[in-house]
Amino acid sequence: MHVALTIAGSDPSGGAGLQADLKTFHANHVYGTSVVTLLTVQNTQTVDAIKMIEPNFVLAQLDAVLDDIPPTAAKTGALGNAAMIEAIAERAASFRFPLVVDPVMISKHRVPLLDDAAVDVLERLLLPHAFLVTPNRMEAARLTNTKVDDWESMETAAKTIHAMGAKNVLVKGGEIGTESVDLLLTDNRFHRIGGERIHSENTHGSGCVLSAAITASLARNKPLLDAVEHAKQFIVEAIRTTPKLGKGLGPLNLIF
Repeated sequence: MHVALTIAGSDPSGGAGLQADLKTFHANHVYGTSVVTLLTVQNTQTVDAIKMIEPNFVLAQLDAVLDDIPPTAAKTGALGNAAMIEAIAERAASFRFPLVVDPVMISKHRVPLLDDAAVDVLERLLLPHAFLVTPNRMEAARLTNTKVDDWESMETAAKTIHAMGAKNVLVKGGEIGTESVDLLLTDNRFHRIGGERIHSENTHGSGCVLSAAITASLARNKPLLDAVEHAKQFIVEAIRTTPKLGKGLGPLNLIF
């Protein structure tokens, strides 16, 4: 049994955060473990409150999992603030398994989840321990302080983020062109990962699900390019078959 770990925030509506990660791990045939970094009061319509967990308690959760059920791959989601990122980065220095960093900076409801100080710590301390980092274009722009709105700027951003220490970089392109195409930089080569572009309001948690699907494949010892291509296919189907739950930005289908 392969094991994947998520270090992320909680979404009580189940569409994003560690709940979505655990569902995605299960759907991709790995055993999921979780470390909770923050609690939210949210649903498909809004994020009303965020409560941080004390970093030492988060590290105690992490140590408990690592000591007993060590993962074969892990991911981070919402970390919330600079102190939390610094604490996780310190532990990540000793990880002997691939770490996928999803640099969650803003919710689907446009609620900021990281301030500038936290972004700075993410760049300096956590990215150097990332096997893969998965920013969308907005997050890539914030990390690089440049505009990211076409293929050339996506490539430039990926190179800049790689230079920050991340071994591999996946810039999620969103709605550039006629497909939904992401850009993977690995081994100094660019790969365009295409998938059907589906127009849907029900994409709550899509970034969490994509990074979790990649993490699940890495936990099963799949090569990175294969893991990213599989995750792209997985999320396209998850959006296509969305159950249309809730009154706002609905969750994906993770049980097909």
